[in-house]
Amino acid sequence: MFENLSDRLSGVFDRLTKQGALSEDDVKTALREVRVALLEADVSLPVARDFVKAVQEKATGQAVTKSITPGQQVVKIVHDELQHVLRGEGEPGELKIDSAPAPILLVGLQGGGKTTTTGKLAKRLTEKNGKRVLMASLDIYRPAAQKQLAILGTQIGVDTLPIVAGESAVQIAKRAKQQATLGGYDVYMLDTAGRLQIDETLMKEVEDVRDAVNPRETLLVVDGLTGQVAVEVAEEFDGKIGISGVVLTRMDGDGRGGAALSMRAVTGKPIKFVGLGEKMDALETFEPERVAGRILGMGDIVALVEKAQETIEAEQAERMMKRFQKGQFNMNDLKNQLEQMQKMGGMEGIMGMMPGMGKMAKQMEGAGIDDRILKQQIALIQSMTKRERANPQLLQASRKKRIAKGAGMEVSELNKLLKMQRQMGDMMKKMGKGGMLKQAMKGMLGKGGGAGMPAGMDPSKMDPKAMEAAAKAMGGKLPGGLGGMGGGMGLPPGLSGFGKKK
Repeated sequence: MFENLSDRLSGVFDRLTKQGALSEDDVKTALREVRVALLEADVSLPVARDFVKAVQEKATGQAVTKSITPGQQVVKIVHDELQHVLRGEGEPGELKIDSAPAPILLVGLQGGGKTTTTGKLAKRLTEKNGKRVLMASLDIYRPAAQKQLAILGTQIGVDTLPIVAGESAVQIAKRAKQQATLGGYDVYMLDTAGRLQIDETLMKEVEDVRDAVNPRETLLVVDGLTGQVAVEVAEEFDGKIGISGVVLTRMDGDGRGGAALSMRAVTGKPIKFVGLGEKMDALETFEPERVAGRILGMGDIVALVEKAQETIEAEQAERMMKRFQKGQFNMNDLKNQLEQMQKMGGMEGIMGMMPGMGKMAKQMEGAGIDDRILKQQIALIQSMTKRERANPQLLQASRKKRIAKGAGMEVSELNKLLKMQRQMGDMMKKMGKGGMLKQAMKGMLGKGGGAGMPAGMDPSKMDPKAMEAAAKAMGGKLPGGLGGMGGGMGLPPGLSGFGKKK
């Protein structure tokens, strides 16, 4: 979503950080480019103007121009200001559902994703918060809208209000309130009807529903791809209905991200969640710190750690750690690592969250290396017998030919895979001896300090520049080993040139 903005800003800051000292003119020139980048990303003009003005006041101060690293100071000021623009009141993802049954009203235009978001939120409240949820569709205009919500409810295991033909939206809302009270539900969610544009009939209906149930939360669901129109819609709904927060959908799309930056600044209402796809678990809390980090190419290592925690199975990881400490790393272990990377979003997904790694993703793309390589490597390993996987040193010329042919690949590519396995084995051995492996393992399994990292290694409190320097010190390699054990930071060196597009 923020790719274009991120590319433009990183170009501006690259030029800034390469200069030793900064004059006021340097800062002004850079900020002029920042303003253009924001406007191109569909950020509204007043928001872009205020943003640049706030940054300029802080960035042209004595403390910055006399700083040892003035360019980096400016980047930090922009990062902090981005966070400020994106942050709303209260904790992200927190919904006011204290008095049962708590009504949550979802409003917005047609096609914005209200029904899907209703299902996603209900699933989240049920699974993460342990709440009993009842869903009800108040859309009596769109054909099969009520049936769509009922089907979603069956898929995610959440109750929906039985459909009664001929009722008005207000009557359905009152019946939902009554059933939620009698049925002992914690939350009831009301999915309202939308229109192609705002009109009096729509607003009157939503107002009547609001007055009938007095919702604890009124969430405006907006399609993140609609750009500036989304901000106007938010202002209209807030003025007439009064919204408590925003859910931006389709944030995995190729829109320019300006709506997210403008929405909070213009409406003063927090963005609570973002939808990142059609799957029912594709809903994330909107965390300003992380989004600002991603926009400026600082990565999102906290999200990477969380993703690793979700995909790593503790018992399997403990077993692997014991093997690695003894210096045992065969083809079965490598296959586990590669599959782990696939689960975590492939190389591109992992690199996007690593500080300073965004540019490397582009270089790899330019070199013709993509996630198909992971599938090719796994195919080669699957072409081996059990004995060969456990003892890769058995592989002589005739066996190599057979394996490569079985995977539909060249022997040279198998040789690269074997070299990669040897190098990873050596790296594991070194890490095992130094105790690094054990500490990293604890971090990934949430046995250490904050955010599931080893004590004293909470990435949310780390300086992104220090993390980037650490990544570079490790040879600027990708987190290939990160799959099963979390600490091996090198995408196995044998990968370079492996499976390049012909």
